[in-house]
Amino acid sequence: MKIIVITGSTRGIGLAMADAFLAQGCAVVVSGRNQNSVDAAVGLLSQKYDQERLLGVPCQVSALQQVEALWAAAEKRFGRVDVWVNNAGAAHGVQKLWELPSDKMRTIIETNILGVLHGVRVAMQGMIAQDSGKIFNLEGYGSTKRIMAGLNVYGTTKAGITFLSKALALEAKDTPIIIGTLQPGMVMTDLILDQYKNQPEA
Repeated sequence: MKIIVITGSTRGIGLAMADAFLAQGCAVVVSGRNQNSVDAAVGLLSQKYDQERLLGVPCQVSALQQVEALWAAAEKRFGRVDVWVNNAGAAHGVQKLWELPSDKMRTIIETNILGVLHGVRVAMQGMIAQDSGKIFNLEGYGSTKRIMAGLNVYGTTKAGITFLSKALALEAKDTPIIIGTLQPGMVMTDLILDQYKNQPEA
């Protein structure tokens, strides 16, 4: 049985991945920013799957200690982690860079860049110690050469994930760890829909 950790898996793409992995017989560690969202996701999934293959752990990925605690909880429950997916992400509405509030900008950068860096750091250290594992980072708008006005900050963070993943694969080439990226394309989750919540016509 494969053990999967997915950050940001209480909704959207992350929750769908958790469901898909569970359907394949894997054990999954579901994670989100707060206990309530984690409990809700685990409750939903446990209606379809054996609770013995489910673990919910709250984790704010911008806080390194919480990411370390996420790995520790997964390892304590299941003994190892086979796949770590850095999925947690934040987005913003279609808005010019100079009009975006600085606190929103900081949240996006801390979640999409610092959060992935923390996930990579923790997962690499743990997987090197267990001598196996795979790490996948979620790309997004900005990972390709397409540019859209109003998605500057989000796109910049996702472009950074593409560079990070390629550089990480180079750094990890002499380890047993496999590095990959996932590019799901446009999926109608709240990260997309919230960009237009004040522009229903769009």
